[in-house]
Amino acid sequence: MLPNYCILKKILLIRFSSIGDIVLTTPIVRCIKQQLPEVELHVLTKSSYRSIYAANPNIDKVFELQGNMKELISQLRKERYDFVVDLHKNWRSLRVRMSLHCPSSSFPKLDFRKFLYTKLKIGKLPRIHIVDRYFRAVEKLGIQNDGQGLDFFFNEGDVMHYEDLPESFHDGFVAIVIGGQHATKILPEDKVVEVCDALDYPVILVGGPEDAARGERIKEKVGTYVGNSCGTLTLGQSASLLELADAVITNDTGMMHIAAALRKPIVSVWGNTVPEFGMYPYLPQGMKPAVIIENKGLRCRPCDKLGYAKCPRGHFNCMNLLDAKEIAEKTKAELSSGS
Repeated sequence: MLPNYCILKKILLIRFSSIGDIVLTTPIVRCIKQQLPEVELHVLTKSSYRSIYAANPNIDKVFELQGNMKELISQLRKERYDFVVDLHKNWRSLRVRMSLHCPSSSFPKLDFRKFLYTKLKIGKLPRIHIVDRYFRAVEKLGIQNDGQGLDFFFNEGDVMHYEDLPESFHDGFVAIVIGGQHATKILPEDKVVEVCDALDYPVILVGGPEDAARGERIKEKVGTYVGNSCGTLTLGQSASLLELADAVITNDTGMMHIAAALRKPIVSVWGNTVPEFGMYPYLPQGMKPAVIIENKGLRCRPCDKLGYAKCPRGHFNCMNLLDAKEIAEKTKAELSSGS
């Protein structure tokens, strides 16, 4: 705890990237604002992720990292912060903390333990989600986790309705997130086709522009009851599509965390990464946990804490050996329990 004489008026929270990691900081943002209501809360992030924070009503001001670090630090110094919460913990965030000359804190990043796990398969990671590790950074402020999970807020114009979709999806659909930042975290195209066939339920594919062609191939192979939204929607619109869905099948990617923030039934499919890294869907206390689908029988897994452009071993068995019928059946069970 900070000494009683430390009166907090303005706090800066730092998280530069990426989509999922930023969504995972939202419980910290909410709890700071609710438990210290008099504090003005600012965040620092990369310009490409500004919209996620800008829509959050718990944040008073957003600063963007665009390249000129000296100019940015000059702007931040003028704010005269009382405390800095570093939820990125890299050399850039350390430079900001050192330059602002005020108390600050961070969280245990566990990079060495992740190295031991990925390279030597020595499992020394604690059983703790990264959100709960983030809360270590605000212990000095007396902030406690309220157990209400993640938040996601929509910008004006992002909200979609069933009327915006083709009529074949008006009675319900499953959203399948086919994208991801690294190829070794993405369910292969043929597996997605198998899942869609086994589901026998309307499906809308979700992803970015880089996933559009793959989405079209999947749609053509499956047929009528598959829609491809990849590359046609903004991030917020894709999130709104998830909110409309009856259930979400997703790779370990940022949209998985958005689905968790929207309290959706989730079937989470894992490739080269593992839930033990502490990045599995983080849901409110009392809510049914997400379904985890993974291949636990591989000695080469996890091969990296992030991912690769292709499987280092050449076989990609962490995804290729997953049972598409199991993914479909687990999803059907989620649909039945929610009806």
